Amino acid sequence: MKACLLRAPAVITTNPLQYTDAPVPEPAACEVRVRVKMCGVCRTDLHVVEGELPPRKSPVIPGHQIVGVVEKLGPGASRFETGARVGIAWLHSTDGTCEYCRAGNENLCDHPTFTGWTVDGGYAEYAVAPEKFVYPLPENFADEHAAPLLCAGIIGFRCLRLSNIQRGGRLAFYGFGSAAHVAIQVALHWGVEVYACTRGRKHQELALKLGAVWAGEAAEQPPKLLDAAIVFAPAGELVPPALKALKKGGALVLGGIHMSPIPSFDYDLLYQERMIRSVANNTRKDGEDFLRVAAEIPIHSQVTIYPLRDANRALNDLKSDRVNGSAVLDCR
Repeated sequence: MKACLLRAPAVITTNPLQYTDAPVPEPAACEVRVRVKMCGVCRTDLHVVEGELPPRKSPVIPGHQIVGVVEKLGPGASRFETGARVGIAWLHSTDGTCEYCRAGNENLCDHPTFTGWTVDGGYAEYAVAPEKFVYPLPENFADEHAAPLLCAGIIGFRCLRLSNIQRGGRLAFYGFGSAAHVAIQVALHWGVEVYACTRGRKHQELALKLGAVWAGEAAEQPPKLLDAAIVFAPAGELVPPALKALKKGGALVLGGIHMSPIPSFDYDLLYQERMIRSVANNTRKDGEDFLRVAAEIPIHSQVTIYPLRDANRALNDLKSDRVNGSAVLDCR
């Protein structure tokens, strides 16, 4: 099969992904093999490629927003029939036995595996995954529009939940990329007023087009104090201005798996029971709940499609803020 292989982390401007032939993976017990149609391009992929997430498998095929068709069942697999359209997301497996899994917090599992980081992912023509961690996909999404839902969508949804934003509340997104352009559609569906703090006029225009009541530069102060804010950009320097924008008792949610250093700030920004919390991965229930809500709305993802062989170009465009919405690889 054709795949984009990362042999060693390097800055994306050096185009470190090698478009090459790789063995077609065989599904193990209770796994399925999926013929990949589309794979979303995520900033987490960029963190894997550039080594900001330390290598866990080398070489590795990145990619964890996979849409495809079940082609082969491993021994004992019975959840899906061949030909079923499915999605594979970031959380590839958990041990199911640690204290976090037993408590229903499998996103914090002590021994997880992650698609496109610790196991091979979807920048390829085929991928395998445990059937228990594979999602059936709503039929009302085309493959290319379903792909960003599998990480940008699911993680954005978990961020919204953890922000505890309520109907009629005011919420800001810091950074308006793939996750935010999906999350805003959920927030508006819930009756939330959304503000966008993001660099680049085209991102601000997209936010306004999707229903934000205000859009400005990332470090700008929104015109009203906020009940909650979500930082999607991997930029620690946005934490102090985001805290400054919160009302008393407001929540700041950090939505990335990696972030640059957070500068020191005065305790006054945190006082009055403001709260900071991070989001780590997702549970399968997050994914199931989000995909149900996404179908109800229905969410429309804005995508730019690249051929699989151009994965380096897609990641370069993502890093340079040339992607408005989501980048998706066509792996057919």
